[in-house]
Amino acid sequence: MRLVQKLQAPRRERCMLEAKQGITTNTEEQICVEERFRKKRRRDRLEKAGYFVVSFGILLVIWELTRAVGLIDPMLFPSIQAVIKACIVGFKNGTLQMHMYASFMRVLTSFAIGIVLAVVFGFLIGWFRIVRLLLDPVINFFRALPPIALIPLMIIFFGIGETSKIVVLSYAAFFPAMVVIYQALTNLDPVYIRAAKTLGATNLEIFRKVILPQLVPHIITACRVSLGVCWATLVAAELIAAQKGIGAMMVDAQNFFQMAPLVLGILIIGAISLVMDGAVKAIERRATSWQEKMA
Repeated sequence: MRLVQKLQAPRRERCMLEAKQGITTNTEEQICVEERFRKKRRRDRLEKAGYFVVSFGILLVIWELTRAVGLIDPMLFPSIQAVIKACIVGFKNGTLQMHMYASFMRVLTSFAIGIVLAVVFGFLIGWFRIVRLLLDPVINFFRALPPIALIPLMIIFFGIGETSKIVVLSYAAFFPAMVVIYQALTNLDPVYIRAAKTLGATNLEIFRKVILPQLVPHIITACRVSLGVCWATLVAAELIAAQKGIGAMMVDAQNFFQMAPLVLGILIIGAISLVMDGAVKAIERRATSWQEKMA
């Protein structure tokens, strides 16, 4: 009777039945563990998706309620339907794709430049004490300067073309990432490095097998921080006589008092930033799958 139940039950139920009866082999037990792990992962994904939908649903409800009860003047803040209509019109005439592509390429290029420089200087400052003592005061000085404050100077140096915008955004991406990387490097546990040297590891092996695996999560965190700062600085950078870009679209909407495209630009910046952050987190999950996490 037990054999018949085992053969007829689905794999998930069979795993539970075998666990109760204590008749699992090592291979079957491994399959059952993997099945439970996949089930838990699916449940976690559904839970996160549910909270995601609920959180934005609450935000949309608050949006409409504030207009309905008069907390915000409806003339100054458009309805959700008006923003959706502006989005459809922009997609139909092609201007929205043009602005999104221009802003996306500016952020992506500046982010890549800033991260590469941040990794290089972060390693130099974090690993070499002399470099850290020499550059740390200068880094802290420039880190406190907001990127927006550099816009007039960049216009004088590089003009009103793409170069000035890329420089401002690269500056915005560089300093947060560099500070995260070099602080992570200086806070590494020296016990692992000493143990590797005791076992005869070379400097290259120590860097590749001890230091780099511990720094990967921090580098990815630096990428997430830099992406957020880049998108936050985007509108200010595109104020430099930009003809294309979400910031330029928002400025045009402001000049003609078109509130729906203005709010649409804000939502697009948030949405693209959210998608790019999700992509970085997906890379983090694969790159640090070995690392034990709290959640």
